[in-house]
Amino acid sequence: MEKNTTFPLRYTVYALSIAGFLASSVASFFTDAAYFFVVAFGALTALGTYDLLQRRHTVSRNYPILANFRYLLESVGPEIRQYFIQSDTEERPFSREQRTIVYQRAKNVLDKRPFGSQLGMYDEGFEWMNHSLNPTKISDSDFRILIGKHCARPYSASVFNISAMSFGSLSANAILSLNTGARLGGFYHDTGEGSISRYHRQPGGDLVWEIGSGYFGCRHKDGTFNEEMFQENATIDQVKMIEIKLSQGAKPGHGGILPGAKVTPEIAEARGVAVGEDCVSPALHSAFSTPLELLAFIDRLRELSGGKPVGFKLAIGHPWEWFAIVKAMLETGQKPDFIVVDGGEGGTGAAPLEFINRLGMPMTEALLLVHNTLVGTNLREDIAIGAAGKITSAFNIARTLSLGADWCNSARGYMFSLGCIQALNCHTGRCPSGVATQDPRRGNKLDVELKSQRVYNFHKNTLDALQNLLESSGLRHPSELGPEHVVRRVSKTEVHSYMDLFPYLEPGALLEGETGHTVFDKYWPQASPATFDPPDSILKLRETKLR
Repeated sequence: MEKNTTFPLRYTVYALSIAGFLASSVASFFTDAAYFFVVAFGALTALGTYDLLQRRHTVSRNYPILANFRYLLESVGPEIRQYFIQSDTEERPFSREQRTIVYQRAKNVLDKRPFGSQLGMYDEGFEWMNHSLNPTKISDSDFRILIGKHCARPYSASVFNISAMSFGSLSANAILSLNTGARLGGFYHDTGEGSISRYHRQPGGDLVWEIGSGYFGCRHKDGTFNEEMFQENATIDQVKMIEIKLSQGAKPGHGGILPGAKVTPEIAEARGVAVGEDCVSPALHSAFSTPLELLAFIDRLRELSGGKPVGFKLAIGHPWEWFAIVKAMLETGQKPDFIVVDGGEGGTGAAPLEFINRLGMPMTEALLLVHNTLVGTNLREDIAIGAAGKITSAFNIARTLSLGADWCNSARGYMFSLGCIQALNCHTGRCPSGVATQDPRRGNKLDVELKSQRVYNFHKNTLDALQNLLESSGLRHPSELGPEHVVRRVSKTEVHSYMDLFPYLEPGALLEGETGHTVFDKYWPQASPATFDPPDSILKLRETKLR
C-alpha cells in the first residue's frame, strides 16, 4: 500500500511552535525581549511533544496542542451553558429563575418581576393556583404542623424545613449557618445520616436526627445498632424527632462510603468511627429486615428517646414493599409518627448517573401513593407526611401540600441561601462557595453570621410569599390546601385540577375491597407484612421472558 507522505495539516500548530522556538532562541542572542517568545514557544513545543508521545488520548496524538483547547472548552462547558446559553426558566437541574428567587429572598432584596411571566402558560404541564374573589387576611406566616400527637413529646414543626445534609458532605461553616438560621426562624434542621456533629449542637437549633444503615452516632464497632449511644443522643433536648432513613431519592437502594482519608477527627467524633477508617453505609439495615421488625424498631426508638416522634424517610420503588409496611401497621397497631417521602428528583453530593436520572419514583407520584394508601387504610389522621424534591418557592410548597403532604423539606434551596452557585462540584471537594467541601481553605471563607441570617431570611420570606398565596386563594392555613386548588394544563385546549387529574382514594377504600386503581388492586392483596420480598406472581415473571 502506497504511503501518504503529505504533511498533515493537523500538525501545523506543533510545527509552527517548533519553528517559533528555534527562531526566538536565535533572536535571544541579539535581544533580551526574545526570551519571552523562547519560553512561550518552548512550552507549546514541550506540550506538543508530550501529546505525540503519550498513549492515553488518541485525539491528542492526532492533534498535538490543538486537542488541549478542546479539553479546556469541554471542562468549562457546564459554566458556559449556565451563564451564556441556558434560559432563565430551563431547569438543569435548577433554573436561573429558581436560584435567583432564593438569592433575593435570602438577601432580603426586592423579589418582584416586571412585564409579566416568562413561562409558557399554554405549554403542556404548566400549573397554577386558582384565586378567590373573597381573599382572606392571615395575621402570621409562621405556619406549623403538629407531629406525633399521640407521643409523650410531640413536635410543632414549621411547614418548611431543612432537609437531610450531613456534616462531611457540607462544610463545618455551612452546618453552623444552617442550624443558626433554623434557630433564628424556629424551624428544624435534619442532620443527615452523618449524625449530630459539634456544629449542629453549637447554635442550638431544632434537630431531626436521621439514622441511616450505618447507625452513625449510635453504633457498635462492628456497625450494628447501639441502644445506649442512641439513648444518649436521642434524649438531648435539641433533638426533636428521630428519622430512620430507608432510602433517599437521589440514590435509592444504594449504600455509600466515605474513604478513610476523608474521615477527619471531627467527622469521626460525630459518626462514632475511627479516624482514618472507611465510613461505610450499607445498602441494607441490620437492625431489621421485615416490615414487622421495622415497626418494632420504631416503637423501641420512641421508648428510648423518651416519647419523641419517630418516623422514616423513603423513596418509593416497588409498591408492594410500601404496601407491606402499611399492612404491618394494620396487623400490629404499631405506627410511625411521620413519613418523609423523598422524590426521585432529589439531590446528593455524589451518585451514579443512572441512579440520579432513572431510578426511583418522582415526588408527585410517590407522595400520592403514600397519601392514598394511608387514607385508604384509615391511617392518615395518625401519621403526618413530609415531602422533599426540588422545593424552592412558595408555589412549590403549596403544590406539594395540595397533593397530600403536611410539610415540606428542602436541601438545595437552603444551599442556595448559603451562596451555592450550582457549580456541580459537590463530589470533588472544590466547591467554590465553601458549602459542599471539607477543604478548610474553602469552607472557612463562608461567613457564618451573614449566611445564617440569609438562611433565616429565605425561610421567612418564602413563608411570607406562601401567606400571600393562601390569602389570595381565600384560605387561612396551608393545611386547607387540597387537590382542588392546583390546576395543570394537559394540552393546548384542556386543563384539569389535581382533583380530577390524579386518583384519590376514599377513606377505608383499601379495607373494603377494590378501588378501581390498578396499582392498589393488583399489588395490595399480594403484599405481606412479614416480608419485603416480591409476591409469587412477580417472582414467577422473573423466571421467564414470557408475559
